Amino acid sequence: MKRPEPVQVIKERRDGALSMLVESVPYIGFLGVRFDRRGDELTAVLPFDDMIIGNPALPAIHGGVTASFLEIAAIIELGWSTMWTAVESGQLDVAAMTPSDLPRLPKTIDFTVDYLRSGLPRDAYARARINRSGRRYASVHVEAWQDNRARLFAQATGHFLMPDKNV
Repeated sequence: MKRPEPVQVIKERRDGALSMLVESVPYIGFLGVRFDRRGDELTAVLPFDDMIIGNPALPAIHGGVTASFLEIAAIIELGWSTMWTAVESGQLDVAAMTPSDLPRLPKTIDFTVDYLRSGLPRDAYARARINRSGRRYASVHVEAWQDNRARLFAQATGHFLMPDKNV
């Protein structure tokens, strides 16, 4: 009988794979978005910075930054979900991975954002939920909040064209 891998080895593999996926999108680094991983659940974190303020009179987070943040959360969630099985099984050797080993990310078909209130000058969080994911198409809902998870400041629904797994 094969002995199970130590938990720390699995955590390092998960964190390494997620880090490579996130670093493959330069705009994520530009905004400073990072991801907090608990098991297979991801929470996107947008740290506050003066550069993301759109209206200094309020001040409020720029609507374009909010929309980008939500879309980033959705796309990384989809990419992570396609990698999950290979990461968990140990098929992916994170230490030997190159950017060409990463899954191709889905392409946005449409993305609708509901701005529920102004994003305040503080850190923001977002969590994406995949409603449907098939061979060619995926539907994702994303919610963003700041201090209180029940008090959303924005939410979005997006539809994505999934990349061909054979390419």
